[in-house]
Amino acid sequence: MTDEQRPLPLRKRTAESLFGQRILTLDSALDDEIGTQLCSQLVMLSDDDPVADIALWINSPGGSVPAMLAITDIMRLIPNDVITVNLGMAYSAGQFLLCSGTRGKRFITPHAKVLLHQGSAGIGGYAPDIELQADDLRHVRDTVLTIIAEQTGHTREKIFDDSLRDHVFTASESVDYGFVDHIVTDIAQIRPLSPAATGFEVSHA
Repeated sequence: MTDEQRPLPLRKRTAESLFGQRILTLDSALDDEIGTQLCSQLVMLSDDDPVADIALWINSPGGSVPAMLAITDIMRLIPNDVITVNLGMAYSAGQFLLCSGTRGKRFITPHAKVLLHQGSAGIGGYAPDIELQADDLRHVRDTVLTIIAEQTGHTREKIFDDSLRDHVFTASESVDYGFVDHIVTDIAQIRPLSPAATGFEVSHA
């Protein structure tokens, strides 16, 4: 059997099938490589159809802040609405991406959880370096808190206070807080298109 004939691994086949339905997945910790991939996929799907919705399904413990902000920037730059869905856990960076979806199109499954916190970062080195790192961390923290406040309708001060300690939200609490708009009751709510509706469908014999 040649490499071309060899079946793709199930995980890759699943990802390609969902991509053909305009569904992207973040199903692990977010690192810079995954962030670049998701940014690229958002642009590709937008180029394919600048009107149709794109879905981002999230089940993630969090991860890279630069990657998280890069994805959010692309979500805001493309003309498409982005449906965000918490399938199980949207913690830290996952929470940020979840609430960054298009208003009215942010979803959570009934037993999923959301974690709000400020995260942590190690600082070390000589005193001037520590001061520079601290300034940068404060700037990033304030940027993140401001965006969460905009997306949830709360003040930045409230987000700051609520994120000082790990704060876990149930599905209904996530709706009340403003992270999401709806609890999923029908799979059709979180599926933008059928597989045949986009030019990116991939079939395997």
